[in-house]
Amino acid sequence: MSLPPFRRRTLGLVSALAVTALLPTLRVRATAPPARVRVAVGGGERHLLRHLPLTVATQLDFFRPAGVDVTWLSYSNDALALQAVQSGVADVGAMGFEQAVRSQGHAVAVRSLVLQARTPQLMMAVSTRALPHYRSPEDLRRCKIGVEEWGGLAHAMALQVLALAGMGPQDVTFVLVGDGARALEALRVGKVQALCHGDPVMARLERSRELRVVYDTRSLVGTQAVFGGSVPGSCLAAPVPFLQAHPDRTQALAAGVVHALKWLQTAAPADIVKAIPADALMGDRRLFLAALDRVRESISPDGLVPQAGAQTAVKMLAVLDPTLDARPSVLAQSYTQEFARKAKQQFSA
Repeated sequence: MSLPPFRRRTLGLVSALAVTALLPTLRVRATAPPARVRVAVGGGERHLLRHLPLTVATQLDFFRPAGVDVTWLSYSNDALALQAVQSGVADVGAMGFEQAVRSQGHAVAVRSLVLQARTPQLMMAVSTRALPHYRSPEDLRRCKIGVEEWGGLAHAMALQVLALAGMGPQDVTFVLVGDGARALEALRVGKVQALCHGDPVMARLERSRELRVVYDTRSLVGTQAVFGGSVPGSCLAAPVPFLQAHPDRTQALAAGVVHALKWLQTAAPADIVKAIPADALMGDRRLFLAALDRVRESISPDGLVPQAGAQTAVKMLAVLDPTLDARPSVLAQSYTQEFARKAKQQFSA
């Protein structure tokens, strides 16, 4: 039996209203899952202090609400992390800012999109056994100095320390010691008499009184003393095609890191310990807390790259590589403030 016209219109209206009421639910169900982003993390031990903001953002789940699901790919040093990005194995790299500068002019150049640390967090230290009476960089003459990689910022820092005493690379011998465990062993067996490296290896050796830190870029004042200006530390960097093809993912990454930076500004040490994995504590909670206290000032407040710092970094790297193009136009290609600035506004960082 057919319904009267007015009944059919009424049922049609009810059906339409029912569908309209269900639309929000349907939209939620149809929402795409967070986009997967592969991040190549340089530095050996996965949860180094220089990547603390990235660790916090991952552990406190700041990335998923922003729209990305971050997958970590761990590499022993920044150079290998950069290679992973350039070869397409990873989408983004967590590495020293200097890697973005050095990549300019290569087939695949990367650009920093958000800064994690505003200082390099590197230390120049001498063996207390080999150089117990160290007084100045002049005492490093004819010594063997360990660095993690050739052409990196630690290498540049060691050269800058020598320059403070009117010395150059011909006055010492540089030894490639690699990451944490190998660097620690190199100092202990006497393969090197000095190290230019970062935590956690330096924190362990300093606590056991096997070395003495003589120059320290974990602080703004210490960085100024060595480099004559500020120098950016670790950052997230990606190839320009990725930034252009995936602006939403890039913005989500910047938002997650800046959210973590904001959280770290007021977080108590105990809160940070609770927020990160147990294997991030250097195997010793007290050691981690001592090292954390010394890098708190180094953590970027807002993810932005200080322009003067970028210029200082280029000058230091040019000492190692005279072919490095240090023109302002090239330097400008090594970083973008667009994504970090939007995130800063979002979180009032």
